[in-house]
Amino acid sequence: MANAQSLPFLLKELRLTTMVKQWQQVSQKAIELDWEPELFLAHLCELETSYRHDNKLKRLLRESKLPIGKQLSQYDFNEITGVTAQQLKQKITQLNWLRQGHNLLLFGASGLGKTHLAAAIGYALIEQSVRVKFMSSTSLVQMLQKAKEALSLEFELKKLDKYELLILDDIGYVKKTNSESQVLFELIAHRYERNSLLITSNQAFSEWDSIFTDNMMTVAAIDRLIHHASIYQIEGDSYRRKQAMKGLD
Repeated sequence: MANAQSLPFLLKELRLTTMVKQWQQVSQKAIELDWEPELFLAHLCELETSYRHDNKLKRLLRESKLPIGKQLSQYDFNEITGVTAQQLKQKITQLNWLRQGHNLLLFGASGLGKTHLAAAIGYALIEQSVRVKFMSSTSLVQMLQKAKEALSLEFELKKLDKYELLILDDIGYVKKTNSESQVLFELIAHRYERNSLLITSNQAFSEWDSIFTDNMMTVAAIDRLIHHASIYQIEGDSYRRKQAMKGLD
């Protein structure tokens, strides 16, 4: 029959690590405040749940590789047109688009903060326990290219399936070669209607022939991306240029 002395060992066996550390302190508090047994147990469970949730968020942040310090509240929407804070907050709070494998595409000239917005969306989604991965498009394509050479492309694509949102930053910098274009297309086709992509680009669709090797592949890639997508064309003055001009004042 169980006894109080066996409690730490039982909790450890059940891998309730926070309860192992906290039960004696909570027990003393329960005695002092004359808690009912149910309240004592609920308090311990809450501590364990909170600890696990915090650990999960830390793990999701580590694996996301998001750029540091990019929050939606730090972006000045008054300086641009084409997307509003309300539109992106809706994407962050209403997650049906993710569950349905829809995409989010951010277009605009260099220096308008597309990467900032993409990362900020990633951070906000992680707070809701969504698995996110941020990569420059060139790095991801090079990784997939090596996997294809090693005959493990399908395996790598399936590994990326664990991320509900895959952020491809600066897709326009992908080189127009048979191998890079092909693996990028295979990624887009693989995630089509299954998992979401968030893509930033300083090139309009009309310029994507510089990414893919032929017109048919370009059309097929764009068709899959936009079939279920929210597309925002951001316009304004370069944020980086304005910051540089301020430094000269």
